[in-house]
Amino acid sequence: MPLVRIDVNAGRTPAELQQLSRGIHDAIRAEYGIPQHDYFHILTEHPAGQIVAQDAGLGFERTNEIVMIQIFTQGGRSQDAKQSLFAAVAAKLGELGIAGENVFIGYVENTASDWSFGFGRAQYVTGELAVPRK
Repeated sequence: MPLVRIDVNAGRTPAELQQLSRGIHDAIRAEYGIPQHDYFHILTEHPAGQIVAQDAGLGFERTNEIVMIQIFTQGGRSQDAKQSLFAAVAAKLGELGIAGENVFIGYVENTASDWSFGFGRAQYVTGELAVPRK
């Protein structure tokens, strides 16, 4: 059950934003085997100048088409699984015309006890939800 935050510069259409979100979700589903309905995304558009994403010394430049992605999920997946996920997300967004240098992903892990889906309860801890397999 990843929670995904997607930050982009303003200017995309609602349909383009939906395609971004869906492409990322499809990549996560394919790589991690999550159910279709485990779809929790927050899309935020920013005015010009509010996203800063330099190249970190890698020798390329990003454009205003940058897509900043934060994936919050339970820990336990291998480095290979994470690398496959990063490649799958970049490939899906590439199908939408987003260049690889404009796909920036931050990956944050936590535990089952770090999630509450409502009512102030940690449903994985209370047993209301089954802890997802890795």
